[in-house]
Formats: sequence, C-alpha cells, structure tokens
Amino acid sequence: MASDPVVARREMDGLLRRGRLTSFDPSWFRYSEVVLEPAEIVAILRPHLSAERIARIDEVLADRTYNLAVVVDGMVDTGNVSAVMRSADAFGVQAFHAVDRAGSYKHSKRTAQGARKWVDRWVWREPAEAIETLRQRDYRLVVADLDPAATPIGQADLSARSALVLGNESAGISDEFRGAADEVVAIPMSGFAQSLNISVAAAICLYEARRCRVERLGAHGDLSASDQDRLQAVFTIKSVRHSRKIIERALEVSRAAKPVPG
Repeated sequence: MASDPVVARREMDGLLRRGRLTSFDPSWFRYSEVVLEPAEIVAILRPHLSAERIARIDEVLADRTYNLAVVVDGMVDTGNVSAVMRSADAFGVQAFHAVDRAGSYKHSKRTAQGARKWVDRWVWREPAEAIETLRQRDYRLVVADLDPAATPIGQADLSARSALVLGNESAGISDEFRGAADEVVAIPMSGFAQSLNISVAAAICLYEARRCRVERLGAHGDLSASDQDRLQAVFTIKSVRHSRKIIERALEVSRAAKPVPG
C-alpha cells in the first residue's frame, strides 16, 4: 500500500483537485437560479448550528489572514501536504498554494482529507505560474532554504504581506523560487540533523510568522469585511450536514409564501 502510485495519486487529487478549492468559487452561493448573499446563507443555516459552533467560527475568523500565505513548491508526499494544510489552518493562514511538478506521489498513512476543508487551495503546474500570481497579489516571497546566509526565521520581518515558500521533501526549493526570493530564511538547528521534514518546518515557520505579526502589528487576524462575510458563509455551509438541501428547501418555502400577482 505504501508504494502504490494509484492510491497516492487518488489521495493527492482528494487534497488538491476535488471539489470547490477556494471560498471564492461562486457555486458556494448559487442555488438553482438564485445567487444568495453570504448573510442570507448564514441566516438560513445558523439555526442548525450549536451556540458553541457559532462561537468557534467567529473566533476562527477573528484570527484569520490572507496577508500570510504558504506555498509548497513541488508536493510529493500526501501526508506532508496534508500536514502543512493542517498547520496553515491551525495558525490562521487561509491561503495555501501548491506547485505540482512531480510525476508521481508517495502515499502516506498520515493523509487526512479533512485538512483541506478550511483553507483556500490553489494548485499550479509550474513555479513560474505561482510566482507570477503571487507577485500580482503583492506578496513578498520568503523562501525557507538551507542557505548559510539565510536570515534566522525568528529574526525575519514577516509582518508585511508575505508568501512563505517551502520546498518538497526530495528536491527542495526550485531554482525559480530561489531566484525570485525577496528574502531567504532558515530554521536554526544545533543537532546532527541538517534538515527537518517539510511538515515540521512549516509548523515552525508559520508559528514564527504568526508571532512576528502579533508582535509588530498587534494582531494576526486582519480579514477585510468582504472576506470575513464570505468565509463565514462558507465555514457555516461546511459545518452543517446537508446544507444545500436545507437552503434549497428554505428558498422553496419562501417562494411558496409569496402572494401570487393579480
């Protein structure tokens, strides 16, 4: 099972290609011929949530950001990709980018499809595509690399809009990202090991980035009003079983209650 390329590809597809990859997909808000506002969706579904779940969604949104993104440059191991997603979610990072330049993948027993549920996922075929898009979205490219001249991650200023780029577990950072880097950072280590697993490195770097943002900006979460409204609706949809059926039934009841003209 561990070396089955078919299983590995199916798992990677589940993580990065299936379903609506980002909260910006308009299909979250389209029901038959009707396009609903985020507030309308929340109003319909909130009665189906516990008070604790509502509070949790609000708490998560308050500490969420798009001004820090994480990029996996060439994913290979499904367990590592899943773990980086979990770390992104855990540290309030909504934007997850992956460059798929591998011909095959590694299956991992650690793969958890639920890791993809709460972050927005973008998948690129080549580093150049990802770099161009990140530049257009005004991200600084902060590359984690084993470079003796790199800035220790704890000393880097990650309070500006930054995309943290991590290389895969076999080939590391691509030449394209290394050449495009605005800053290169590294995790200081004093043991015999020369590198860390990408999932461990991602967790350490994201923790340091969050710490830096709180220290320099006073807070980590900084969603715009529109981002907060959209994500609140999408998180609510994902938290309610059979949410589409519930919304469509509510729309049918609403249409039936309207008086017939004439």
